[in-house]
Amino acid sequence: MKNYILSALKLTFVMLILVGVYLIFVYAGSKVLPTQGNAEIINHNGQKFYANIGQDFKSPKYFHGRPSAVDYNAAGSAGSNKGPSNAEYLETVQKRIDTLKMQNPEMNTIKVPVELVTASGSGLDPDISDEGALYQVKRIAKERNLPEAKIESLVKTNTEKPLIGLFGPSKVNVLKLNIALDQLK
Repeated sequence: MKNYILSALKLTFVMLILVGVYLIFVYAGSKVLPTQGNAEIINHNGQKFYANIGQDFKSPKYFHGRPSAVDYNAAGSAGSNKGPSNAEYLETVQKRIDTLKMQNPEMNTIKVPVELVTASGSGLDPDISDEGALYQVKRIAKERNLPEAKIESLVKTNTEKPLIGLFGPSKVNVLKLNIALDQLK
């Protein structure tokens, strides 16, 4: 019995050291990031927004982000947990495709970018691909009476390239893009 307790105490001590070192490494690493591991807060028109949490934009004058399985509620971050063989999930995705094509009739012949019709694992993804943003340009240009080239240029300006050109896809933060869209003259 004494041997088991001694072994358990040694293992506990070793794990405390390993986990402690890991936590210190993660914490120190987060402080190297541009936001230093904190939320990126944007103040716009007297309101506070979190740029790293997806927002719901319903107006046709704005870019729309990824759908959310949790209705953009950051307190309940989760995916739908329904797979691609689930009939209810496929029906939901098809409704989203139909709605998107109805909102963007000029794009009916173009393949719909997947992130515009599927929710992310957290339900709070703030980014879409540059293809997803460009898919919506014609609708926004028409709604705002602006040239498509000006909106396309705005999308390209707000596209974040992969980290050091290797890690992750190009992406556009929908909140930042919509704020930049509001600031266009």
